[in-house]
Amino acid sequence: MRLAEAALPRLAPAVRCFDYDRAAQAVGIVHLGIGAFHRAHQAWYTDRALSAGDRDWAICGVSLRSPEVAVQLNPQDGLYIVAERSSTGTGYGLVGAVRNVLVAGQERERVVEQIASAAVKIISLTVTEKGYCRTAEGRLDFTLAGETSLYGLIGEALKRRRDAGLPGLTLLSCDNLADNGRQLRRLMAEYLDRFSSDLRSWFEAECACPSTMVDRIVPAVTGSDRAGVAAAIGLEDRATVLTEPFSQWVIEDCFVQGRPRWDKVGVQLVEDVAPYEMAKLRMLNGAHSALAYIGLLRGHEFVHQAVADSFIRKIVQRLMLEEALPSVRPAPGQDLAGYANRLLERFANPALAHRLAQIAMDGSQKIPQRWFGTLADGQKAGRSCPSVLRAVAAWMLHIRGDNGPVDDPMAAELRAVWGQGDPSSALGGLFGEAGLFPTIWAPDEGQKAFLIRSLGEFER
Repeated sequence: MRLAEAALPRLAPAVRCFDYDRAAQAVGIVHLGIGAFHRAHQAWYTDRALSAGDRDWAICGVSLRSPEVAVQLNPQDGLYIVAERSSTGTGYGLVGAVRNVLVAGQERERVVEQIASAAVKIISLTVTEKGYCRTAEGRLDFTLAGETSLYGLIGEALKRRRDAGLPGLTLLSCDNLADNGRQLRRLMAEYLDRFSSDLRSWFEAECACPSTMVDRIVPAVTGSDRAGVAAAIGLEDRATVLTEPFSQWVIEDCFVQGRPRWDKVGVQLVEDVAPYEMAKLRMLNGAHSALAYIGLLRGHEFVHQAVADSFIRKIVQRLMLEEALPSVRPAPGQDLAGYANRLLERFANPALAHRLAQIAMDGSQKIPQRWFGTLADGQKAGRSCPSVLRAVAAWMLHIRGDNGPVDDPMAAELRAVWGQGDPSSALGGLFGEAGLFPTIWAPDEGQKAFLIRSLGEFER
């Protein structure tokens, strides 16, 4: 039998269950981009807050692209299992915070109506870096910001709220963008200037866009994973998510209509997210991308295999501790060296089976904030960053196609820089004023020479 409200009496006793009346909860959050990460992270935290006595923060999920999540979750009344895997075993928890899922491409009007409804107070987002529709210079790309983009949906809903005399909303970005709240606010304002210029001033006065940092490793789920969960819980769950026991969420405490009591269930509410965000982007995400591109070149499939490779482990350790760490100004009490050591332990978790190919996707959207800031800060400080440069070289071979087809929105442009087959030409096509990535960092002559040597070493 498939997981759903009516099937809950058949759920295995070992499954941890929520403790609240789902039917009594109004939808207070609309989440755009309801993938596996949201279900293992923000919805999981919200479920815990509701179990602790919070009210009226149920979630309506919105899929901006594929209807797959709606097909998984709606027949299950929004219910799903979070399976936490470690080397000592797996724990199972039932999450009930999600009410339903709408598909923007098929149900745009319903999505806009939901966001514009009086009960909704927060719009949260996990749309990945490419979902923000930015140009290489970081401006809004209006050719991508259509009616079913986050901008089209939120813009129309904000107009209806304003016209109806309703208060503004909190827009909560949970994506891996540096200064994600302020980036979202700036991009949304650019959109509103063209969509309805008088709406921009209302948005800026009535809405909030806190910055956040999110951290939990959530690998893709396989058919055998789902079969294992079904055997353990006694029901079929087509929306299962797998994750690690560790989870962290740091939020700038700036909301216009209140928020769930996430701080009672482990969320950190702070004045400044930047130190946590930069540490995560440059240390965790930077190391993850290095593991992915170097690991794939060396024939590995999973993160735990790559970090067990002594050659790669040394590169990743140096990247985090000697190159990224000095570029981060920590918050009081933030132990960056301990953070790096904990990351190595998490990467080595064999129970997660986190595929390197999953991390390697959409590199053009990820690596500027993961690597280039560290490289730019290193240049200014006269600090060498050979590990990040080796990772850049591995990525260059990846976009050439050395690991197979490239899954990236800029795949054609990236492959074209290798048109002459010459590393120097490829470097010119990628970096500097004439390259695809003209901002943040450009390699100096010494770094170019190091990159070319590294390309040759990886090719051998």
